[in-house]
Amino acid sequence: MDGTLVDSEKVWTVSLQDTAAWLGGELSAAAREDMVGSNMARTLRIMFDDLGLERDPARVAAAEQWMTARTGELFAAGLEWRPGALEALRVVRAAGWPTALVTNTLRSLTEMALEGIGREHFTVTVCGDEVPRGKPDPDPYLRAAELLGVAVEDCLAVEDSPTGSLAAERAGAAVLVVPCEVPVPLGPGRVHRDSLVGLTADEVHGAHVQARSDRAA
Repeated sequence: MDGTLVDSEKVWTVSLQDTAAWLGGELSAAAREDMVGSNMARTLRIMFDDLGLERDPARVAAAEQWMTARTGELFAAGLEWRPGALEALRVVRAAGWPTALVTNTLRSLTEMALEGIGREHFTVTVCGDEVPRGKPDPDPYLRAAELLGVAVEDCLAVEDSPTGSLAAERAGAAVLVVPCEVPVPLGPGRVHRDSLVGLTADEVHGAHVQARSDRAA
């Protein structure tokens, strides 16, 4: 979702910086980059370490609550689509393929985003707080394939970050990489595209075939 469908990484940057300030520090650019695509628990670990703070459970929980509320305020102001994302979703649905939204974002915030994105585009949704381990672990994608009733090897994950791409790869899915905020390394099982603009059903199918072939080679 974040950085793939909607341009919300910029929103998260504001929220993360505000949370760091609330904790009495300033988030480094390197830490922010490392957070792209991460789940809440990993994001907070990075933040506390970057600020030189002890990971006191009560303070971490308070920071999570504050960040979630702040992000919710920013989400409520509206989210912009990434180039070609809405059209790509329509192409996939028109082709008759079941589709899952797989995000590390909390369910409460995802529900807010779905009000603007449109729930009708997705057969199922999986959020970061609904699996034992979020991305970069494979759990979210494995859960999505299970809910869809398909083999994960038959899935094509569309990802914008190294964290998300690694999660899909570890799950066994093919990956179509459309970078947003940070570069994503090349690798077997990954097909790169500059944007989702002009994406066709044939290209989706071709990306899956190519990624599976590269991974098997």
